[in-house]
Amino acid sequence: MVFSSFEFLFRFLPVFLLIYFIVPQIFYSIVLSAERVSRQKAADWKIRFRNVILFAGSLIFYAVGEEEYVLLLFGCVLINYLLGRMMYRSAAEGRGFRQKLLLFLALGYDFGALFFFKYSGLADRLPLGISFYTFQIAAYIIDVYRGRVPAEKSLVRLGTYLTMFPQLVAGPIINYSDVRMQLSVRRTTPEQFEEGLKLLIIGLGSKVILADRIGTLWNSILSIGVSGISTPLAWMGAAAYSMQLYFDFAGYSMMAMGLGGMLGFRIPVNFRLPYMSKSVSEFWRRWHITLGKWFREYVYIPLGGNRKGKARTFLNLFVVWSLTALWHGAACNFLIWGGMLLVLLGIEKGDVGQLGIYFTRLFPFVRGSAEVLDAYDFVRYLRDYWYLLAAGILFATPLPQMCYRAIRKRFLGNVIVFGILGLSIYFLAVSRNNPFMYFNF
Repeated sequence: MVFSSFEFLFRFLPVFLLIYFIVPQIFYSIVLSAERVSRQKAADWKIRFRNVILFAGSLIFYAVGEEEYVLLLFGCVLINYLLGRMMYRSAAEGRGFRQKLLLFLALGYDFGALFFFKYSGLADRLPLGISFYTFQIAAYIIDVYRGRVPAEKSLVRLGTYLTMFPQLVAGPIINYSDVRMQLSVRRTTPEQFEEGLKLLIIGLGSKVILADRIGTLWNSILSIGVSGISTPLAWMGAAAYSMQLYFDFAGYSMMAMGLGGMLGFRIPVNFRLPYMSKSVSEFWRRWHITLGKWFREYVYIPLGGNRKGKARTFLNLFVVWSLTALWHGAACNFLIWGGMLLVLLGIEKGDVGQLGIYFTRLFPFVRGSAEVLDAYDFVRYLRDYWYLLAAGILFATPLPQMCYRAIRKRFLGNVIVFGILGLSIYFLAVSRNNPFMYFNF
């Protein structure tokens, strides 16, 4: 199920929110009126009830369109729950070898399933979100092994942590330690719910109004064929695709944070204006922050980080970037992307041959085999898309965020949010369903 769809926004989400908030509250009131348990005990039961609802609702959310893989997701929860509990008991009993064996079994299952579906070529298609939830459960099991967190006693709480629908299919990748307390104690104030709803709407606008509309330029170029376009149009296409990816990912991340806030969870920021970066290193620290954090904590630092000399540091970085590229996909273009530190992701489409042709259009001093059909084709597209490209450049800067923060609690701020919602609904109605780009990972 896609966040930017009528099915999610006007069917699943309203029904889920009603059940999530009203049913546990009724149960809480009945228990208190019976005067058989304390207020704190009744509150604990209410949170447990909400976890059950969120766990079940997330599985239903995933099953819509992924019904053949929902058991794979539940199996991931169950197996890691059991192995995590066994590992925790082994650590308490001082059985180091058995603890390591259980860790290898858990990681072997998690990454084995990821490898089979993503890289073996034997599966019909990729289960939605498997790259994200595999890394998330792997972080949990590694932290249990390291003794950073205790193994979760409740299957429902662990299942809620892994399958929580706001971040299930495209991140952010959340560490168990970040939400452990929230799984047991949380509340949503009206103000938090309102702020989460506003962030959800703004994220929807980023996806539907900016990403999808700018993406039509790239799709138009693909329909022409990259072999016959001019150099200016090739650069316009690269800019359009990079903006589409940016606002698509920005939109999903904001919607995830907004939905999490509405449910009482603090979802971490996943990127922070990466196009404002002054270096490639800073760019990666700002783009897909939780993925970079995962590789730093569970790959780069365990390999030695930058503590063993320049040569070892370079080797460690090479390993991290190679794995990052493989995480995004097994095709050659992703390996190239990893080696060039994300530069080529903006023009990733088609096979390597088409990528080579595209380079001949970006850099005309490289001789290509095809001739440009229309040297002034960019004029027509610039006339049709200039305002979208200008909006993309503007909203990639801190200025719109600064302006919104200044007015978000005023009447004008509410008017802007409702305007974004109305325009988003209009584009949803007139456009075909366009899934988030990171669903492919």
